[in-house]
Amino acid sequence: MDKFTVLTGQAAPLLRPNIDTDIIIRIDRLAALKRAELGRFAFEAWRFRPDGSEEPEFVLNSAPYRLAVILLAGPNFGCGSSREHAVWALQGLGLRCIIAPSYGEIFFGNCFQNGVLPVVLPAATVAEMAAEVESLVAAPMTVDLEQQVVISPSGARHPFDIEAARRLQLLEGLDEIALTLRGAGLIERFQAADRASRPWIYQTHGVKVDAKQ
Repeated sequence: MDKFTVLTGQAAPLLRPNIDTDIIIRIDRLAALKRAELGRFAFEAWRFRPDGSEEPEFVLNSAPYRLAVILLAGPNFGCGSSREHAVWALQGLGLRCIIAPSYGEIFFGNCFQNGVLPVVLPAATVAEMAAEVESLVAAPMTVDLEQQVVISPSGARHPFDIEAARRLQLLEGLDEIALTLRGAGLIERFQAADRASRPWIYQTHGVKVDAKQ
C-alpha cells in the first residue's frame, strides 16, 4: 500500500449528500472488471450519457477537475453497501483523499485499508473550501497528514483529527495485517509464555500444535 504523508494537487467539489457506493461504482461492473479497470467506470451514471459520451456538466469531466487528487464531498459520503470496490474505483480516478462532513462507516474503514485518507471537517468548512476551489481556478490544495492539517487554495489552514493507529497505518503504508506484524516480537513472546503456562492448550488429542501456526 502506498504511503500517504503530504498530498498537494487539484481538488474537485462534489457536495451532493448521501452519495452511495452504487453511484461510485455500479454493482454489475464488479464481476466483469479487474481492480485496475474500475476507475474508468467510477460515477458512471453521472459521468456518461446513455450513448457512452461524457456528460460535460459533471464536475470530474471538466478542467481542471479531471485531474483532481482530492474530492470535496457532502455528508454521508460512501453510504450503502460494504463493497471495497468503491474505494478502488475512486483510486482508479486518481483520488487519494476525500474531505467530507461524514461518511458511511464501512466505506470510511475501507479507505484506510487502501491508502485513501478520509478527512472529516464541518460541512461549513467543506463548503467554504469548495467555493475557493471554484473561484481560484487551478489553485492547489494541500492535505498534510503528518501535521494533520488541510491547507485551502487561499492558504487557510484547517486542522483535522484522526485516530492515531489509522494515521500511522497511512503514514507507513501498512494494511491491518502489516500493522499487526509490527508487533511480531510481542506476539511470539506472549505465545511462548502462554505455551509454558498452559501447555495443554497447544495439544489436540495428544498431538502437539506448533504455536507459530
